[in-house]
Amino acid sequence: MQIDIGIPTEQREEIAQGISRVLADSYTLYLKTHNFHWNVTGPMFQTLHTLFETQYTELALAVDEIAERIRALGVYAPGSYSQFAQLATVKEETSVPKAQDMIRQLVADNEAVVRTAREVLPKAQNANDEASVDLLVGRMSVHEKTAWMLRSLLAD
Repeated sequence: MQIDIGIPTEQREEIAQGISRVLADSYTLYLKTHNFHWNVTGPMFQTLHTLFETQYTELALAVDEIAERIRALGVYAPGSYSQFAQLATVKEETSVPKAQDMIRQLVADNEAVVRTAREVLPKAQNANDEASVDLLVGRMSVHEKTAWMLRSLLAD
């Protein structure tokens, strides 16, 4: 059946491609945050272990919502590590950095998700795609707050 939600096919596909980048960044950030949860050590272990769990749990729910928006736009959501690697600006971490470096990476990565969402936002706004706008603004808010909280851990 054809999709008739008031957004032309070309615009739906363009928005979905952009949201696919947000999905790839978010999923890569989820994996990295989970990795850091498992492997963090040092004097801040308990605080960071708990904080990272809260963050990766939120991301696990978010990636489903993001992928479902892509599907609602009539496009298949990317769902493989190779697709995510091609689309994401967030890069995986294969080593185990020190706790402070984990925090720095997660600050930068949360900010990267915000930048990706901010790049896609005008496409959704121009198409009057309020559902995608709402999703993107919500994700930006979550990641800006997360980056702030993580950055606060690095303050002297």
